[in-house]
Amino acid sequence: MSDFNRGYARSIPVDRADMSVDAGLRSFMLGVYNKMALGLLLSAILAWLTADFAPVQQLLYVVSPEGRLIGFTGLGTIIRFLPLAILLGAMFMRNPSPKASGLLYWGVVASIGAGLGVWLLAYTGTSVASTFLITASAFGVLSLIGYTTKKDLTGFGSFLIMGLWGLIIASLVSMFWHPAGMFFIISVLGVLIFAGLIAYDTQRLKMTYYALGGDSASLAVATNYGALSLYINFINLFQFLLQFTGNRR
Repeated sequence: MSDFNRGYARSIPVDRADMSVDAGLRSFMLGVYNKMALGLLLSAILAWLTADFAPVQQLLYVVSPEGRLIGFTGLGTIIRFLPLAILLGAMFMRNPSPKASGLLYWGVVASIGAGLGVWLLAYTGTSVASTFLITASAFGVLSLIGYTTKKDLTGFGSFLIMGLWGLIIASLVSMFWHPAGMFFIISVLGVLIFAGLIAYDTQRLKMTYYALGGDSASLAVATNYGALSLYINFINLFQFLLQFTGNRR
């Protein structure tokens, strides 16, 4: 979802990317951040519900008497891959309306949130909470960089997207082949790639705002897609950082 605005001409000179005094831009970005924050809140509630509320937990996970994750039920397996299925289906959406893009956003957020309970079962609550705070702090700094920098990050973003595809392929390969050190390399690359995408997507959202020229319907769609891009970047950065900083149960 990182390139939803490629259909728009990038006609705004990069030296306008520092227009922090633009009230309309501030309002647009605030809408994106607010929607993302609500998405994270919903995800946290669903993660807690699926991990700690026994009737729901038993529908999704196979857990040992000590509370350790052993495996997934059939429904749990479906939930794991549901966000990817929704995103792949969204690729066929043409000129989505604000309502359709909003439903897409909340559908992805809900399905990802329902699957995040696995981290609460695999890691201690303290390490999950501390890693979340680290991720939130890093997100704030990286997004601020993307918002304020005068440097055009387009080329950097294209490089990151290529790296993301490589990361996806490497992750799929690692499911069947486990060479020494590959898991560590994938985790490091994941942190670097999604950290870079936060800054890139923030600047891209600014340029999208200017390219849309005040079209309210298009801006509403861009708000939903922008929140989705930043939300996915945040969740992935959190998960990769958790593999470094988290304490397993």
